[in-house]
Amino acid sequence: MGRLYYTKIFLIIIFLLSISAAVYASSAAAHALPGSPFVVTDVHDGDTISIKVESFAGFPLRTERLRLIGIDAPELKQETWGRKAKKHLKKLISESDWVVNVEFDVDKRDKYGRLLGYLWNRHTGVLINEKMTADGYAVLFTFPPNVRYVDRFIEAEKKARAAKLGIWEQGGLKQSPVEWRRQNPSNYSERH
Repeated sequence: MGRLYYTKIFLIIIFLLSISAAVYASSAAAHALPGSPFVVTDVHDGDTISIKVESFAGFPLRTERLRLIGIDAPELKQETWGRKAKKHLKKLISESDWVVNVEFDVDKRDKYGRLLGYLWNRHTGVLINEKMTADGYAVLFTFPPNVRYVDRFIEAEKKARAAKLGIWEQGGLKQSPVEWRRQNPSNYSERH
């Protein structure tokens, strides 16, 4: 009995240590990402979300809109690609359990007062802004001085175009989001 008892205790200790190591490794990976964690409360379209910036006991006291840096997704009224881009961004954020790391660049806000940020999936380390472009749901859209990952976004768009993904597929997006906004100023509010 003595030997079997100690073997079981030893195996339980090894099991608990391996679980502790796995939890530590996953939390260390999340902490290695740039930025700070924020809860996403809403996805407005393919490049704008709301995040909880203040809370008390888990209830949001204040949320703010955040525009993803470096990309421009089709507007919701750009059928059907606006809705598809929004749905894809929701999917990417849900894969991070609605908590993303937000990394700010040089300018923290745009001229409309929205926060500007790069979103990182806390589980996989994927840069969500880049993934939207790589999957063909957004185009490159940069404004200096916020150009930290511009080379990655350029490469992602090139690959999506070459593979004819998303908006680049045959019969895809007819007009870039910026062209659409110029031609439809009454259907669009910059502050969405």
